[in-house]
Amino acid sequence: MHTKDKFIEETRELIRFIEDSPSPYHVVRNVTQMLEQQGYSRLYEHVKWELKPGAGYYVVRGDSSVIAFCLPEKTADHFHIIASHSDSPTFKIKENPERGKEGRYVTLNVEKYGGMLIGPWFDRPLSVAGRLLVQEEGALKTRLVQVDRDLLMLPSLAIHMDRSANEGHRFEIQKEIMPLYGEGREAGAFWDEVAESAGIEKEAVVSADLMLYPRTPGTIWGEQQAFFSAPKLDDLLCAYASVRALSGSRPARDGQIKVCCIFDNEEVGSGTKQGACSTFLQDTLERINACLGGSDEDYRMAVHRSFMLSADNGHAVHPNYPEKADPTNRPVMNGGVLIKYNANQKYTTDAVSAAIFKMICQKAEVPTQTYVNHSDVPGGSTLGNLSNMHVSLNTIDIGVAQLAMHSPYETAGTKDPLYMRQAMTAFYETKLSVEEDGYRIEA
Repeated sequence: MHTKDKFIEETRELIRFIEDSPSPYHVVRNVTQMLEQQGYSRLYEHVKWELKPGAGYYVVRGDSSVIAFCLPEKTADHFHIIASHSDSPTFKIKENPERGKEGRYVTLNVEKYGGMLIGPWFDRPLSVAGRLLVQEEGALKTRLVQVDRDLLMLPSLAIHMDRSANEGHRFEIQKEIMPLYGEGREAGAFWDEVAESAGIEKEAVVSADLMLYPRTPGTIWGEQQAFFSAPKLDDLLCAYASVRALSGSRPARDGQIKVCCIFDNEEVGSGTKQGACSTFLQDTLERINACLGGSDEDYRMAVHRSFMLSADNGHAVHPNYPEKADPTNRPVMNGGVLIKYNANQKYTTDAVSAAIFKMICQKAEVPTQTYVNHSDVPGGSTLGNLSNMHVSLNTIDIGVAQLAMHSPYETAGTKDPLYMRQAMTAFYETKLSVEEDGYRIEA
């Protein structure tokens, strides 16, 4: 296969993954299916663990976060960790969502989840996905649901009725973000449709976590197929690449435990039981250490020897707003993996972690570029620094350059998904050892 074909095929596979992952719950379901196809076994936090050398395992928390790991055949004394997130900005369905209007229309009551560009949600087909808690024989069971058809729309107000619409607009969420659902012929029709899509009786549904998702399919476009657009590139591009790298890299080397984390709730601060700021990673690493016969001191030494890639996308220089980017650091789509810096440590990169990652990418022949916020245009934060509150280790923040971040339809370069997977694979296949005055890196 020619190099260009490899880039395009990787991008197509990513688009297919995104289309099958309309909610964080579906992301984790699809990831765990990928892992099980590679021989990984599921562990449960409420059950005692028994681990075998050379085997792969995964554990799920909250149905929307997953940590997978692969053990070496012999000794294990440090962790190679990649972390990303499963969620994207969207609108969550409120309780009792149906609202009749004008004696004819039915709209749904929703609220914002995360910070997003609101305007692009209008005038495009939307639907609903998430999880249901269902009563079955006296027990509560989780059932994923996706209404797999164009179900909703947020119709714009015509320019004739708002002549200043193109001069800037401040959205009133409770008034304007009420997606149109139906004509109101039957109360409760929304829940009938959700239950039917899940293949269950409506009366069995006890509770639900449902959110909107855009129905516009991903597409590859531009001169020489240079670009692609799809929902949820932030951060499913990195999450998908990390799972592919975990399962596609060589078996864990002696001493190394390969770890892949996909956390939920990054877009709302990560402060949940399944977020990066929770104890999920710490609990998992401590249990791995205990199962392998390590002491508390062994665990602390292992963490000190470890390294993490915090993978979450960054901004490419926008062709129409070049002044918004830093004047000397100008990342572009198809330019390779971003190394993200921030003086206030919203990103964890420092000279040590950057040098290590640059050397890994050089050996793998993966291009890298630098991302720094414009000093007068502050950016967001990500999950690496929050994860370090519980598991403190050398960490670097990376990503790929994209446009329209936090729009329901984002854009990136077709070369970058493969570049990211290759960099992550090289990281998992690199041996890092701590010396008195630094690190030794061996391919």
